[in-house]
Amino acid sequence: MNTVIFDFDGVLADSEIIALSELRTSLEEYGIIMDWDALVEQFLGASVRQIIAFVEQRAGRPVDAGFQKDWYKRLFASYRARLKPMPGAAEMLDRLDAAGIDYCIASGGSYKRLGVALECIGFSERFADRAFSADSVEHGKPAPDVFLYAAEKRGASFADCVVLEDSIAGVTAAGRAGMRAIGFVGGGHLEGIRPLHADRLRAVGAKPVLTGLRDFEEAAFGGA
Repeated sequence: MNTVIFDFDGVLADSEIIALSELRTSLEEYGIIMDWDALVEQFLGASVRQIIAFVEQRAGRPVDAGFQKDWYKRLFASYRARLKPMPGAAEMLDRLDAAGIDYCIASGGSYKRLGVALECIGFSERFADRAFSADSVEHGKPAPDVFLYAAEKRGASFADCVVLEDSIAGVTAAGRAGMRAIGFVGGGHLEGIRPLHADRLRAVGAKPVLTGLRDFEEAAFGGA
């Protein structure tokens, strides 16, 4: 029995363009200036712990609790004002429900961030008890931990899981978990670098790479 494991940000919700923009503001407060492509490559799929470790290494000083608090305050305000589901996400999930295919979320983001975002796009009930975060495991992506954890929680065989991911770290993590990874480059955060990022995902094992969710079932199951 197949189980689909979705990354969340940039896959089910068009949230990465908001999150990365707000993160860049927080980074600048620590003297870290990055262009958009570098921001995407470095932080797409990263956990809060990984982001803080990067900031501490680059800034050469500890990051206090205010970093995450201030980032989340701005982030959640922006989510509530303008976060939307990825085009076609609800329809795709309806089709999976109709076909009896199990699915869940395995996100590098925190449970707090995931919960706010799910509420904003109206998916909270749909993903009740099947939205998992790197908060629950020792290592975030590209380690396989969060995918293995999600599969165990769903009672799924690792080999029967199909992962939909927009990040290099996520595709790498899926491969390390022994799961097939399909890439996704439909998010607003990849505008202008979509072909480049698609090549990056293919290079670490994504096959195929999709630009929209309409073709997901065909890519994953041959039209199931």
